Amino acid sequence: MEKTLYLSDLDGTLLRSDRTLSSYTCRVIGRLAERGVCFSYATARSIETARKVTEGIRVSLPVIVHNGAFIADSATGETLWSRLFSAQEAQAVFSAFTERGLVPLVYAMIGGRPRFSYLTARCSAAQRAFVASRMDDGRAREISSLAAALDGDVYYFACIFEEEGALLAVKKELEGRFCCLYSRDIYTGAPWLEVMPAGVSKASAARVLREMLGCTKLVCFGDAVNDLALFGEADERYAVANADPVLKAAATAVIGANDEDSVARWLEENAG
Repeated sequence: MEKTLYLSDLDGTLLRSDRTLSSYTCRVIGRLAERGVCFSYATARSIETARKVTEGIRVSLPVIVHNGAFIADSATGETLWSRLFSAQEAQAVFSAFTERGLVPLVYAMIGGRPRFSYLTARCSAAQRAFVASRMDDGRAREISSLAAALDGDVYYFACIFEEEGALLAVKKELEGRFCCLYSRDIYTGAPWLEVMPAGVSKASAARVLREMLGCTKLVCFGDAVNDLALFGEADERYAVANADPVLKAAATAVIGANDEDSVARWLEENAG
């Protein structure tokens, strides 16, 4: 019997533009869980911030976070699967940023806990705002020098910088050796560059999750270019109306906008 995994992006897709879930979406996903439907999410967020914005729904399955670098237990936050940089790889990525005057946020497992390190004096205004928005989840780790930036087991770099030229130069140097995602924040418009180990993507993590759950079919929902690889992996792919045109072109169909609860409406009519 065919078993389907329904996998949704969060920001701009399942979440509304105010970064919340509607009561309708929460009810629909709750009913799906009661019926044993396999629903989960794949997000660029960490497990800490993802759990915060999805408090209203019951996702009992593992979830994909950090654009596919981790699969985590949605209830406990425990890491179930991950891809890390080697020490040499982490140094190469970090150097590509610092040689251009940029200091990224460096995400690593330190003492068994996920942390991100930042150097306040070298953060852009947009990067400082991002750090301030994450100060209450216990991951922020202020460092006083570049020497401490690569402590622990590094798995993810993110740099937010108003001048995109430097970010694009880093991307050009690193792509081909690592997974590089360049985009603009959907809330602030600030340019972002994310760098992860080679082979990391929502698509590769979705393959692992599908195998974990014994699912034979994948249906996904998204809005941004970081969902493009996932769309290539899925049997059916749906872009919300507010999605990037590139993603719409790759979709099975375009549904309504995120502010219209369109993922939940599609699921209510078609899932199960």
